[in-house]
Amino acid sequence: MILGDIADGLTRVAESTRNTVSEAFFEPVIRIGVTGLSRAGKTVFITSLVANLIGRARMPALQAQGEGRLQMAYLQPQPDDTVPRFDYETHLAALTGPDPHWPDGTRTVSELRLSLRVLPSGLLGGLSGPRTIHLDIVDYPGEWLLDLSLLDKSYREWSEETLARARPREIAGPFLQAVEAADPSARLDEPEAKALAAAYAAYLTQAREAGLSDCTPGRFLLPGDLAGSPVLTFAPLTVADTPRRGSLWREFDRRFEAYKREVVKPFFREHFARIDRQVVLVDALGAIHAGPAALDDLRQAMGDILGAFRPGRNAFLSQLFLGKRVEKILFAATKADHLHHSQHPRLTAIMEALVADAKARADYAGAATEAMSIAALRATTEDEVAHEGRTLPMVRGLLKETGKPAAFYPGELPEDPSHLLTPARQGAERWLDADYAIMDFAPRPLTLKPGEGPPHIRLDRALQFLVGDRL
Repeated sequence: MILGDIADGLTRVAESTRNTVSEAFFEPVIRIGVTGLSRAGKTVFITSLVANLIGRARMPALQAQGEGRLQMAYLQPQPDDTVPRFDYETHLAALTGPDPHWPDGTRTVSELRLSLRVLPSGLLGGLSGPRTIHLDIVDYPGEWLLDLSLLDKSYREWSEETLARARPREIAGPFLQAVEAADPSARLDEPEAKALAAAYAAYLTQAREAGLSDCTPGRFLLPGDLAGSPVLTFAPLTVADTPRRGSLWREFDRRFEAYKREVVKPFFREHFARIDRQVVLVDALGAIHAGPAALDDLRQAMGDILGAFRPGRNAFLSQLFLGKRVEKILFAATKADHLHHSQHPRLTAIMEALVADAKARADYAGAATEAMSIAALRATTEDEVAHEGRTLPMVRGLLKETGKPAAFYPGELPEDPSHLLTPARQGAERWLDADYAIMDFAPRPLTLKPGEGPPHIRLDRALQFLVGDRL
């Protein structure tokens, strides 16, 4: 068995070395991770990104396209046979069909390979001809992302932090009552353990619906084939002084460590550790609308997520011997089409402030970072309406629930992000000087000309930052 494990390990190293050499010298592969929290728009982002690379008329800021060097983009079978394929065709039909609607969100890891035929720039292009570059786009469920922050925490630390966040929240009442009634030092009773886990899962579901971000463990929200297993049958408990063997505390501690070992670490090793470029999508407008607590929860969650990445430059030898590092990270505030373009710089500034700590760490490690406001699919048009002696910048779209047209003014975001982040950090219950509204718009019916992808906001700039240097 030991010799077999050694041989298997050597085989994997040899395969990794061969793949790294092949990618470096023949057909380069850029592996792009698309991550984000629930409702940030990962599925729409990937679908529109691929559609706008296949039909590139709306991608002028992508330098290779503007210079006429990007000749073709086409889908190919993905290289990972055990990872589900991202259902691009079904999602595109949902967005651009005769009855457009938002596609279903991500529920598991999926992948798609898009191959580009690109002419090198300068004199080299005329001498060598076009080359092929593969983009492997990997989609991760947002609910699973925060689990990466658990790797550096003990069960005791996680319990203390989780209960401290839950206590001020009204929605946590039933769960907290169950925790208070439990005796961590008592002998494990499996029905009681299941009831505690169910109460905690119900609280997480309500927290997510309330716009809160830090909902760990993520598999409690999307358990898949782990539903009902012991690895998902635990919950945070009040600290036990001297938990004895076989107690509720000791068993929950063991299951927490098993969750990290059997669920989180394989997910990190098999997917995150192989990423070259990273997209982090954030529904900042949704958090602002939900209030100061949700915004501060998002800020803390972003720091936890990005702490799991290994930012830095990917030199050839470092890839070969040490594994890949994330070279570029894009922090993108989505749903920019819900605001008039005059407010986009303010949304970008808020995005930069939200990820400032994590961005500083990535910059220090040598990774290039960028924050911007985008809309992968533009669902609105802009308008200006006179109201009580002033002109209001508005957006118009079709309401998601009714399909009826509506004009919408969300309120003005502050020029200084600290006007939002400071009360959020201080635990304010509501915004004192303004209310920030959001509205759910449905995708508009589209008539696309040949060579056009769906309308978007700054998707071409996002792609130029992510892969422009490799094209």
